[in-house]
This record gives sequence, structure tokens and C-alpha cells, in this order.
Amino acid sequence: MQEFRDAILADQLDAIAGLPVPDHYRGITVRADEVDMFAGMPSREKDPRKSLHLDEVATPELGPGEALVAVMASAINYNTVWTSIFEPMSTFGFLKRYGRLSELAKRHDLPYHVVGSDLAGVVVRTGPGVHAWKPGDEVVAHCLSVELESPDGHGDTMMDPEQRIWGFETNFGGLAELGLVKANQLMPKPKHLSWEEAASPGLVNSTAYRQLVSRNGADMKQGDTVLVWGASGGLGSYATQFALNGGATPVCVVSSPEKAEICRKMGAELVIDRAAEGYKFWKDEHNQDPKEWKRFGARIRELTGGDDPDIVFEHPGRETFGASIYVARKGGTIVTCASTSGYEHVYDNRYLWMNLKRIVGSHFANYREAWEANRLIAKGQIHPTLSRVYPLAETGQAAYDVHQNTHQGKVGVLCLSPEEGLGVRNTELRERHLSEINRFRGV
Repeated sequence: MQEFRDAILADQLDAIAGLPVPDHYRGITVRADEVDMFAGMPSREKDPRKSLHLDEVATPELGPGEALVAVMASAINYNTVWTSIFEPMSTFGFLKRYGRLSELAKRHDLPYHVVGSDLAGVVVRTGPGVHAWKPGDEVVAHCLSVELESPDGHGDTMMDPEQRIWGFETNFGGLAELGLVKANQLMPKPKHLSWEEAASPGLVNSTAYRQLVSRNGADMKQGDTVLVWGASGGLGSYATQFALNGGATPVCVVSSPEKAEICRKMGAELVIDRAAEGYKFWKDEHNQDPKEWKRFGARIRELTGGDDPDIVFEHPGRETFGASIYVARKGGTIVTCASTSGYEHVYDNRYLWMNLKRIVGSHFANYREAWEANRLIAKGQIHPTLSRVYPLAETGQAAYDVHQNTHQGKVGVLCLSPEEGLGVRNTELRERHLSEINRFRGV
């Protein structure tokens, strides 16, 4: 891998095709013989620093339609946290099911799982049938792995019955020196961003785009009022940007003055610090408090001049879902993914059914949606939300930060890149947007 890194750092990308691919590389793994290591512990106490390992792993066989990428940088997502604490289930079940699909898919069914669903790097090899990409291309990858052998996926690839999230439901993910992807996961690296900045938007940017902007999600339009939960976090920070960029008005919900300030720096004017204002939507473990829903709805109308949200951008799940259903306007849309506070949602159906509201489930994005989301990054219209970067060896700590919610925006990981700030090609565009690129840094 050192030869690949040296060639990339020396800007000798045309030499990549002639360098030998090593038979092993370093990657962040969870191990099948450790899936019970946190048995009986509360989720909060499960520590990714104990379950995520930096291991030497075998380089996988390159199949048709695939590419091997030298990974310069990656990032942490909640799915890596879930993988590391083996919740809601071990990912080895995903790998085993995938392995039964074909002889080639058996590569993924291993006693270790190389994790990670983001990357920025350089293509080093392509398999048979790949025409759009070649060794030396600088790329980022979205995380939709899809077989496309069923007609169901050809209107929207997210509907394919063999749709999986790369690095979560497949092996050989991006928190490593090499990543194995399908060629239709690749997109051009935004030229004005460093490796770690370019790696950080992938999963969350594409997810937020489909969830909020796409016709497959909430189909946001100019003038909409959009309630964004966790508006300074990984998903919410992109939803806030898409709302502002698309002519909508975000109402940003955060949990501290520091997070509120981040939203204002993004250009949002309407911000609710739910901790400072003391919203508690649950009386106890089993009972919600409708009075708090009403107080919350009144606060939103106070900020908006009387408007209820046209769209509620939902991802916390159990903790907030009852309030989300209540506060959406009549005929409004609650678009949901992730459920980071719990998957079992409880709400009063009268507020949904009698007010003609819609719940829309949204999961990642198809290639077109991911491409459009990345194009907005490349144009400098949407910006990365990278706050902190760790070396590959400290991925466990990076995941721990996300698990404990001590982070803002996205947490990046350097893989082959030896330091931050490398890989920038368009300095003119970068200078125009430097403050936006760096606004999450150090927060």
C-alpha cells in the first residue's frame, strides 16, 4: 500500500495501473467471535473502542463490475456504531445471507467484517465490464450496493431485493486502506475538497437528499417550512443546508447553545434549543406527554409567524416521533429514517389520520440521487460538515464520539492520507467557500 500512497501523494496517478496490488491491507474490523462481548450491557455502556480492531486482512478477489479503491480517507456513520456494539443485531448475519447469493458473494462471508460506508480515494483496479472508471481516477463512493438482476430495482435501485448498504451489509468497507465497491457506487471527488472533507458527506448527504429533496422522499419545494431534528448533526446539518439552498425555511432543533450557533452559521434563523427550553416528550418509559407536544407546536408557530411544518425531517425515532406527528401541518409529511433513539415509534394516530398527514419511510439513496447530492457538493452549493479527524488506528475513539453524541456534524478518519488538507485540486473554488467548509471544525 505504501507504493500506492507514494504515487498518489506525488500526483503520479498515471502510474497507479502499473503498481502491484498487495495481497493484504489494513482495515478496521469487528470479529465474529466477539459478538457477545457486550451481552447484558446497556447500549450506552457498549464501547466501540473495545470491539473495533485495526487488522491485516486479505485483499478480496475483484469481480465483474467492481473496483478496488486506495482509500485516502473515510468517515464514521451511525451504522458503524451499530456494527461495533452489535445492535440491533450482529452484521455477520448480513454477511452470511449475502454469501449465499453466489460463488462470488461468498467472499463477504468471513469471520471478520471490514466496516465503513464512506470513502474518498483513487481507483487502483477495475473488474471486467467496467468502462466509466479507470486506475488513477480520484473518486468518492456512495454506499448503495445493488445487484440489479430483478426488474424491481430498475425504476428505483433502492427497491432492488438485493439492495445492501456497503460496509454495513457487505464486507470490505471504507474504513481501511483498500475498499471494494461496485463501479456504480463511484462518483467524482469534489476537486476543491481535501481527502477527508470529500469522504465525509457521502452517506449522510445522499440520505438527506433523498429524504428531503427527492420525489422519493418529502419532495420539498420553495416556501416549505421544514422542522429538522438534530439540525447540527450528521444528517440534520445536510437537511438544514438543503432547506436553505432550496428556498425552504428550516426550523432547527438542537440540544445546546453551541449547536444552535452552528445552525445560525449555516444561515438558519429559526432555532429551538430543546434542552434549554426543557422539552420532555416522555413522562416516563411508557407514557408520552401530549402537553409537551402542544407546547412544542406553539413554539414552532411563534418562530414561523403561525406556520406549522410542511415537512418534519425525522431521524431520532422513538424519542421524538409522537411530537413529530403532532406538530406537522394538516396534510403535512413526516419523512423518517434511522431511529437513533429507538426503532419502536409510538404516536397518537388521531393526529395523523384525521389531519391527512403522511409518514414516508426513506432509506439511503439511489445512484441518481447520490450523484445529484455529490454534484451540489462539487459545485460548492452544499458543504461538508467535518468537525474532527482521527487516524485510522483511532477509529474506535471516533466511533465512540459518535456513539456518545459528543461530536458535531461528521467525524472523519485518515486512511492512507498521512495528514489533513491533502488532495485539493481547485484552490480558487476552495478559497471562495473556505469559511463554509471549515464552519464545523473544532466545535
